[in-house]
Amino acid sequence: MGNASWNSTIEKMKSDCIVAIASSTGGPAALMHILPKLPKDFPYPVVVVQHIWPGFTTGLTDSLKEKCPLPVESAAEGERLLPGYIYVAPSEHHIKVKKMPAHHHIFEYADSEPKKGSARPCADILFESLGTSYYEKVICVVLTGMGNDATKGIQSLLEKKDYSVIVQDEESSVVYGMPGSVLENIPGCEVVELDRIAEHVMELI
Repeated sequence: MGNASWNSTIEKMKSDCIVAIASSTGGPAALMHILPKLPKDFPYPVVVVQHIWPGFTTGLTDSLKEKCPLPVESAAEGERLLPGYIYVAPSEHHIKVKKMPAHHHIFEYADSEPKKGSARPCADILFESLGTSYYEKVICVVLTGMGNDATKGIQSLLEKKDYSVIVQDEESSVVYGMPGSVLENIPGCEVVELDRIAEHVMELI
């Protein structure tokens, strides 16, 4: 197999899966607990939607950059998703994953969509976009937070994708709204202790 064909094959393999994480109240601490445990050779993109006050996303992203073996970036409109990168949705911007030719994906801002409650970014919008993406498998991780964001979006994946859903356990959650809602409404959820979520993601891939 020539180099071009081999590189194309590797690119396709690495576009088969994505990890999407949703969190709200208590989420920054949970993310700081999970994401630094992903190894530097992690093969898939990781996208994070954290409900956060405007202006605080930069601080969260900078803190993750200091602690994570993987590169961490703010999700910028038009940016191509790369394997082994962690992308954090910027405050006040909904993000979608848009498929492009040759199994490439870019971020697209969806700010014409209304806020869900007080949430922008909204996890439902991200998950719904993954339902029409090239990614064959979506690993959904729902962490501590108020409300029910992520439930509707994950429901949209059920008949479209190979999916796994991890919800944070109640004991380690600050608020059990988001993970509790997903657990109640999505079949096949796995409840995982905060200390084991990164390890379990690795097991799933």
